[in-house]
Amino acid sequence: MRIRIVDAFTDRPFAGNPAGVLLLDAFPEDEWLQKVALEVNHAETAFARPLPEGGEADWALRWFTPATEVAMCGHATLATAHVLHTTGAHHGPVRFATRSGVLVAAPAEDGTITLDFPTAPLTAVEVPDGVARALGAVPIAAADTGPHVGDLLLELADEEAVRAVRPDHAALAAHSERGIIATARAGDPGRGYDFVSRCFFPNVGIDEDPVTGSAHTALAPFWSARLGRTDLIGLQASPRSGLVRTGLRGDRTLLTGGAVTVIDGELLSGAY
Repeated sequence: MRIRIVDAFTDRPFAGNPAGVLLLDAFPEDEWLQKVALEVNHAETAFARPLPEGGEADWALRWFTPATEVAMCGHATLATAHVLHTTGAHHGPVRFATRSGVLVAAPAEDGTITLDFPTAPLTAVEVPDGVARALGAVPIAAADTGPHVGDLLLELADEEAVRAVRPDHAALAAHSERGIIATARAGDPGRGYDFVSRCFFPNVGIDEDPVTGSAHTALAPFWSARLGRTDLIGLQASPRSGLVRTGLRGDRTLLTGGAVTVIDGELLSGAY
């Protein structure tokens, strides 16, 4: 069966967030899906299968980290939509049936894809004891991102503080269901982005995720409230780096980015 590696939220190879993508006729056993995700060893591997015509969705979509299945993943959804469109397997907007409901991915003429995801319901919380020591930085505000995202969002003093974070991943694991989003306002908006972030997910086997679409469903409302605009650009300042254009639309958040296929090959260890 065909397997592809796609770099998402970027317009060039070897940047953004890589995801494995497999288009299947049916979903094999979960154990096999997990083994493939571990073999691919990227933050997520996406598995998609077509659904009968006339339903609420076109494709069923699941995401696995090297350690576990997850309920929401932005970059692997974008990567899957990119594969569907570039291979001709699907034309126009595609509706994915997922554990987080029906998610829509719509291609644009410039080659980007816009994802329609649920907005994370933010709740302001006190900065937990010990999180500053685990993160290696002192947060100035904290928010819970709700069950779909499952992260603790921490605002730091400035962009330099976010870039300088060197966390204790084992210690961070105690402070959220999935992980930690560290964020700050852009030091110089003239560089083309409004806020920066980094994401650490030790509880699902990912020490630092390169570019996290799902986290931006929380970052969008967080920064839209502070900056007074519904349309923003976020830079995830990981070593690979990537840009996510966000559009806050009430209980939905639009996430826009590019994608590039870097590997197109054959998986020899079949599931059937």
